[in-house]
Amino acid sequence: MEIPKQKVQKIFGNVTKKRQIHESVLLIENSSGDVSYSLGYGDKDADTPFLMASITKLFTTTCIFILRDQGKLSLDDEITKYLKKDTISNLHVYKGREYSDQLTISNLLSQTSGLRDAIEEGSNESKKRAIYEDVLTNFNESIIETKKIQPHFAPGMGKRAHYTNINFEILGKIIEIVTRSPLEDVYRQFIFDPLGLKNTYLPQNEDDFVPHVYYKDTALYRPKLLKSSCASGGCVSTARELMVFLKAFFRGKLFNNTIFHELKVNNRLQASMLPIHYGAGYMRIPLNGLATLFMGKGELIGHSGSTGSLAFYYPEKDLFFIGDVNQMENPATPVRMVMRLAMSMKS
Repeated sequence: MEIPKQKVQKIFGNVTKKRQIHESVLLIENSSGDVSYSLGYGDKDADTPFLMASITKLFTTTCIFILRDQGKLSLDDEITKYLKKDTISNLHVYKGREYSDQLTISNLLSQTSGLRDAIEEGSNESKKRAIYEDVLTNFNESIIETKKIQPHFAPGMGKRAHYTNINFEILGKIIEIVTRSPLEDVYRQFIFDPLGLKNTYLPQNEDDFVPHVYYKDTALYRPKLLKSSCASGGCVSTARELMVFLKAFFRGKLFNNTIFHELKVNNRLQASMLPIHYGAGYMRIPLNGLATLFMGKGELIGHSGSTGSLAFYYPEKDLFFIGDVNQMENPATPVRMVMRLAMSMKS
């Protein structure tokens, strides 16, 4: 299909004209790449590095699926198989009952563990500190903070899902334990090298470039915080390279993608993230519901990030959307933009 460029320009322009959007990029392609269109704003284009934020979770999901294909883990495995008892003891205590030893890899992957996010759902002070202070937190410290707050529900309870970063930080630690390698090495071996990604990486050294991210009108530089959330939000990439990855993710180039048909969990996330659902390690956004006044078709599958990043596939029209608005104030901005873009693809 042809991309309706005027409609895309209008949607992109309506976002970038907002006062607190300082730079942005958008890349749209079909599976074969013979249909491709990109837009840039400020100093950003398809080859400009940006923070992927939670799109990184798709990399972690990829590694879990590859290790599953290799027979090195099962999605039904309880996390007690990999983590020490002292580490997970009292991690999940709900209504006086401990469920820590019942948590499975599948619970983490589908955001059905019930665990809370120690930063997003902590005190106002912790939220402000996460925005304005660049603090390095290791895995054990994150686990300790999570133990201080009561979970939302028991693992796999009903049709409930609650989005939290700690689920994927635990998955990242399991990946490291199974492979006996740092996560950045596993990403490189499983994803970056096979796909030829030269400008996608987990910043680990002082020499690694870390892009600034805006919160309102303030440009923040947070390399320590990035290193604290490697598995859930620590990667840097470009729109062009992220496009290569997203196509590989959904088209089975990295792992056996029949897993998507086998995993039936597709639960709606908490009210603050409507209309997003979660399942199989990625977001699903239905386009035929109330959010679109029942005027859309199909769904968007992929991920967005709190820094304004987006990476979604629209199977209904065989189109991939990659972009970044680089603004933390309203994480819903990239989701709303990609929904409008998908809805504009009529022909």
